[in-house]
Amino acid sequence: MNHETELEVRTPAHFKALAHPFRHRLLFALGSGPTTISQLATGLGAAKGTVAHHLKVLTEAGMVRIAHTRQVRGGTEQYHERAFRRLTGETGDAGATTALFGAVAEELAGDPDPLLHLRHLRLTPAQAERLRSTLDTLVGEAEEAGPDQPRYGVLVSLYRRRAPADPEPSGR
Repeated sequence: MNHETELEVRTPAHFKALAHPFRHRLLFALGSGPTTISQLATGLGAAKGTVAHHLKVLTEAGMVRIAHTRQVRGGTEQYHERAFRRLTGETGDAGATTALFGAVAEELAGDPDPLLHLRHLRLTPAQAERLRSTLDTLVGEAEEAGPDQPRYGVLVSLYRRRAPADPEPSGR
């Protein structure tokens, strides 16, 4: 794949593109390499029109691009690819975060032995930064095997939990 290593999610177009779970599924599917609309529709069990619409949104956001084209029976077949290796950025858009977790839940449902671990820790800001840096390095430096090997998804998140809302004083 000839694409940028990282795409920082920060523009309204990025958040709009990530606000639908089907677009996450498309991005996951495009992780295997350049693919046509027909191949994506078959692999995802969706109509070609649906795939084309969501690809257009992702393309307009700069998250997908045409890898190459090929002439077929009087037409041109386009092969689409992701324009990044990994996404980073703030998750201030609750809709995009919800859509991402919905898409990940669909991926996990197909795995007979997924690893999913949630732990809440009390950390100093320095400890949290060290953990963030370690996780980022670990995922960023993971070596990819050849195209004939199975694909694995990795989702890493470090977030600061919000304090529970203070109860309303009685009588109000």
